[in-house]
Amino acid sequence: MIFNTPLFFAFFIVFLLFYGFVFLQRRPRVYLILVASLVFYGAWNYAFIPLLVGSAVVDYFLAQGIAAAPAGRRRKILLGISIAVNLGILAVFKYADFAIGSVADLLRLLGYEPSLSSLELILPVGISFYTFQSMSYTIDVYRGDMQPRRGLVEFTAALAFFPQLVAGPILRARQILPQFHRLPLPTWTNAKYGFLLITVGLMKKTVADLLAGPVATAFDSSGPVSLMESWTGVLAFAGQIYGDFSGYSDMAIGLALLLGFQIPLNFRLPYFALSPVDFWRRWHISLSSWLRDYLYIPLGGNRGGNRYRNIFITMLLGGLWHGAAWTFVAWGAFHGALIGATHKLSELRLFAPFVQSRSLWMRLFKWAFTFYLILIGWVLFRAASLEGAWQMLVTLHSIGAALPSPSQGAALVFGLVAAALLAMHLMDYGVLEYGERLAQKPWGFWPALVTVQALCLMIGEPSSEFIYFQF
Repeated sequence: MIFNTPLFFAFFIVFLLFYGFVFLQRRPRVYLILVASLVFYGAWNYAFIPLLVGSAVVDYFLAQGIAAAPAGRRRKILLGISIAVNLGILAVFKYADFAIGSVADLLRLLGYEPSLSSLELILPVGISFYTFQSMSYTIDVYRGDMQPRRGLVEFTAALAFFPQLVAGPILRARQILPQFHRLPLPTWTNAKYGFLLITVGLMKKTVADLLAGPVATAFDSSGPVSLMESWTGVLAFAGQIYGDFSGYSDMAIGLALLLGFQIPLNFRLPYFALSPVDFWRRWHISLSSWLRDYLYIPLGGNRGGNRYRNIFITMLLGGLWHGAAWTFVAWGAFHGALIGATHKLSELRLFAPFVQSRSLWMRLFKWAFTFYLILIGWVLFRAASLEGAWQMLVTLHSIGAALPSPSQGAALVFGLVAAALLAMHLMDYGVLEYGERLAQKPWGFWPALVTVQALCLMIGEPSSEFIYFQF
């Protein structure tokens, strides 16, 4: 069940009808959200509902045990069990076949012919998101950042909350659990702001789907591709993944607002970033902040002489979080190197004035160079293999080489792709700058948004899943 389909809208309308019946009753609302979330999740595969619920049950009781145990070894053991269970679930379902395949490839390089067979397990939708969310709860309780919550149903409903269950944003327990305890009622202003975000998210998802064609031409063609079409494809993928993922986040936040819940923004105009560090303050904010608080800082953060090692490890594992493939590992390593280099240059006396300069021309240069680096990273992310990524990178920088001539209208397609990418950023800018003011408008303004939503549902590709569902 995908947000940008009539089926989901029908599901949500039916849910709202039931929600209205129990609007002022706290307990029934929690149960209704839990049931709706499990139905929503089960629409992909009901066999994975026990895995989701089991993860919630295990961490709920482990958190109780951590809080009750005296400081010392027992608390560490209970926390270790929570981390082992969550990472074990990820390891089995997401990384087992990758590990088996990598070991088999290594043995072949050494001259052996292994008889290893893959598990071929189906990857549960959203597993990377809800395991991180659940694991952060036990870690926060262990650190003393929050007290464990009483109420297994409430905790499970918060973990399975359907607007953000399958592709985030990744919520901290202290962000969402207090809201499930209070169950705030939605205000008209929040509801209208949520409706606006849903519309913007649908528009971005529709644009992202339209960009899939140039992406496939560049990355999935069996033969060589022209220089123009290669750059068009890379630029289109930058727009596709941004519109697809940020569009989902917008809709998730909007749906939650309609129910009275506040979910933090996950994107802040990422392609306007002036450095790789700035990019990760704007892109997939819930993941980058999670990695900072639960991996980078525990590794040592900026302390001691291991800052760059800690950055690199964090981004390397962040890349692996996205998918079980060497291309994602390379993408994470690439960004780790970029972030480390940015910090190092800012410390060098020779480069510090340039890095810290706020002049218009220097800001334009930093933006253009950062955007170029981000595009290079997307090649690693999108390519089917490291060999394919290398071939694409060679093509992108083969000015004057013997490449196929671009097809007729290639320049126009490039311009349209660039315009689509800019348009999506302008949508976000409008929401960030004027969204709250638009939410104050009378309801007469909103039929236009309903019309836009209907058009997006008609134009959009019903079988097109969100890219981050695979993670």
